[in-house]
Amino acid sequence: MQEKCYFCQMIKKLLFLFLFTGCSGSFLAAQSFVSTEDLFKRPESGSHIGRLKIIQDPAIDTLIGRYILAKKYQFDNLNYYGMDGWRIQIYASSNRNAREESAKVRADFMSRFPDIVSYQLYADPGWFKVRVGDFRSKTEAAKLLLIISREFPDSYILPDIINFPDQIKK
Repeated sequence: MQEKCYFCQMIKKLLFLFLFTGCSGSFLAAQSFVSTEDLFKRPESGSHIGRLKIIQDPAIDTLIGRYILAKKYQFDNLNYYGMDGWRIQIYASSNRNAREESAKVRADFMSRFPDIVSYQLYADPGWFKVRVGDFRSKTEAAKLLLIISREFPDSYILPDIINFPDQIKK
């Protein structure tokens, strides 16, 4: 009787080991590896095109790949695509009238600063916020904060995911 139990335990352990290695192997195969050289490839269309050879530690490729996967996860799960940057928050409240107040604050901001983009946001549990601008650096945001804080004294700078800047046409 003990031999049968020992045999059953060995079968269970082997089955677990087999499933674990099979699942981990498929998980590793599902992750794509992005090489830095692949990011900068161009189609060869003429003889005046140079070649780019990047010589670097493979750990940098790993970090770039992780960053790309994190941004892909952000876009797939949060339905939001952008880059790390800064915004100025001019309003945040969770009181009963926060939705209406945030809409009024945003409308007031849009009338005073029509060239600056503004966003009305909702965050659980019941916070309504108004954030303005899409700044790539904190210095850019600080310049505008000096102007905005005259009209909205409770405003402050915070990191956020911002929209990609428009490309400049030459």
